[in-house]
Amino acid sequence: MLNLFEPLKIKDITIKNRIGMSPMCQYAYQDGMANDWLKVHLGARAVGGVGLILTEATAVEARGRISPFDLGIWRDEQIAPLKSVVDFINQQGAVAGIQLAHAGRKACTMPPFNGGKPISNDNFLWWQAVAPSDIPFSELHQKPVCLTLEDLLIIKNSFKAAAVRALTAGFQWLEVHAAHGYLLHSFLSPLSNHRDDEYGGSFENRIRLLLEVIESIKIVWPENLPLTVRISGTDWVEGGWTVFDSVQLAITLKEAGVDLIDCSSGGMVPKADIPVGSGFQVFISDKVKAEAKIKTAAVGLITAPAQADTIIRLGQADMVLLGRELLRNPYWPIKAAKKLGSSIQVSKYYERAY
Repeated sequence: MLNLFEPLKIKDITIKNRIGMSPMCQYAYQDGMANDWLKVHLGARAVGGVGLILTEATAVEARGRISPFDLGIWRDEQIAPLKSVVDFINQQGAVAGIQLAHAGRKACTMPPFNGGKPISNDNFLWWQAVAPSDIPFSELHQKPVCLTLEDLLIIKNSFKAAAVRALTAGFQWLEVHAAHGYLLHSFLSPLSNHRDDEYGGSFENRIRLLLEVIESIKIVWPENLPLTVRISGTDWVEGGWTVFDSVQLAITLKEAGVDLIDCSSGGMVPKADIPVGSGFQVFISDKVKAEAKIKTAAVGLITAPAQADTIIRLGQADMVLLGRELLRNPYWPIKAAKKLGSSIQVSKYYERAY
């Protein structure tokens, strides 16, 4: 029976265990450039035994940042500092993955620790947000500009160019961010997509942009490396995106060459009634995996070793992604292995302590 510490092989990449570091925004960068903070933040978890290290949401356009202090991959100068981080992760025996993202209508805000409010247009840091329709995320957010067909081509090319840069930096796992109310998710959900062209209306039209982004990335991303997508499995709002929609999307994404669905939820509207609790999103991963016949990752308040191990043993997911628990304890995998009586491959620099 599979367990938390069994390797996972997807195409030519083998992850040493089923534990991944979920993308978590740090808002610690100038002009999108990776720095020492990113290396320490991600590197510490690689030393701690995590099998897959995913960067935080990494903007494919400057206007696709959540805040002015986001990580970016929209220009070539950002490659070298990212490569330094990737090299360190690899030295610890972990796989380095990147999440490519565009914030869409949720762009141009201050970091949460600075209030998290939208930046006013009289501030020099301000820029124009974009979206499928001119519907703001909240009454506080700016009204986004509705994207034209020409704009969509630019965005697809931005994802494609970002994938080339990611490959040059040495990443071996790519995740497209189509969750949490950001640009690609906002095309998926009928709550935010009111278009009347080929990118709006029907389910097939609303998923079109994501499929075209995947298609453009596959032109440059090697066939032997994993290509994955993070989704919001449900908007948790009546009339919004549903788990049924997610299953149908996953079936289509699998046909398009996607290898794994990272199953999160929410983020589409400010005040959704989300039943937050231990493992509250695992059911989404379970259903998508079972009905779409595709590999999945479960995420969301997974904290206890036995809990994570049970998810894998029951076949509810192929991986578990930890977020805040890894912030609290970068060495969670090592401690989990001890608690579960399993063996774990650790960095040679940690062996004495282990």
